[in-house]
Amino acid sequence: MGGAPAPTHHHLQGDKMRFNPKARLDTSRTSGGGGGGGFGGGGGARIPIPGGKASGGIGTVIVLLVFFLITQCTGVGPQVLGDGGSGSSSVGTGTFGGLQAGEGGDTGDFGSCQTGEDANNDENCAFVAMENSMTGYWDSQSDLSGRFQPEQAVVIFSDQVQTGGCGSASSSVGPFYCPADQTIYLDPTFFDSIFEQLGGQDTTFVRAYVLAHEYGHHIQNLLGTMGQVRTQQGPDSDAVRLELQADCYAGMWTAAAENDGFVEDITDQDITEGIGAAKTVGDDHIQSRTTGRVDTSQYTHGSSEQRIAWFKKGMTTPDSIAGCDTFRARDLDNP
Repeated sequence: MGGAPAPTHHHLQGDKMRFNPKARLDTSRTSGGGGGGGFGGGGGARIPIPGGKASGGIGTVIVLLVFFLITQCTGVGPQVLGDGGSGSSSVGTGTFGGLQAGEGGDTGDFGSCQTGEDANNDENCAFVAMENSMTGYWDSQSDLSGRFQPEQAVVIFSDQVQTGGCGSASSSVGPFYCPADQTIYLDPTFFDSIFEQLGGQDTTFVRAYVLAHEYGHHIQNLLGTMGQVRTQQGPDSDAVRLELQADCYAGMWTAAAENDGFVEDITDQDITEGIGAAKTVGDDHIQSRTTGRVDTSQYTHGSSEQRIAWFKKGMTTPDSIAGCDTFRARDLDNP
């Protein structure tokens, strides 16, 4: 196995979330990944950010927030805003087409992530601990009795990755869940670029919130909720309801995490930062920051206040999936 990886998370802001140093980590579902292949529309909204810092060689056109977007893989095609959109999309096929991606890089040796102390000292190991915590939490939910199974993998990649059912994707896409292979894909550089430009903070708990949201999509996949999505845009659309429900599921995990043996401490500051992240990725906030106006007819994820409200709703009902039923909610503003 070798020794623990060198600490790599010292740059994270306001780092408060801690893992149980004695917890034993299961790395069997977490890996580094990379690979070439075709990549196009992806599953995000391509938005030009004037003067913005970019990563992955995409200039100022950045694909935003796929962890909150319904990707091509979920059977809902992407909405392209601004300039820079490219590639073709075939709704519901789980395929990408368009730009050619180069070779991707493996992000590290997850086999050396053995304990919670490793997770406290290394970003990649922290993702392992988060995944272990979320798997344990959802496995314990009586509402999922007989239906739960862990995601196939959490793939932490760099630059490009080849999925097992949703084509190829580059780091510019951001984190996403592919239902076809039941896998979460994430390039950590997403947090340094997108969150900085939209005013968010890159902290351990914000990363956990993102991963918990993606795990929420996995739960939706298991329950067949993704099949309920018919309308793809608008403030009351099924797309918005799907994303708000994933936020709610993230809140459920957050409320229960400290009791699972993996997470030692989630502070009030962590929760504040998580709420700040929810605000940062609201449709109205993104539109206002990137276009200077808000058009509710283009909503695909919900407003900042809705994202915050449903995240908080999940925190009040950690033992009841029914409490996160956005599809039956008459008023998405007041869960």
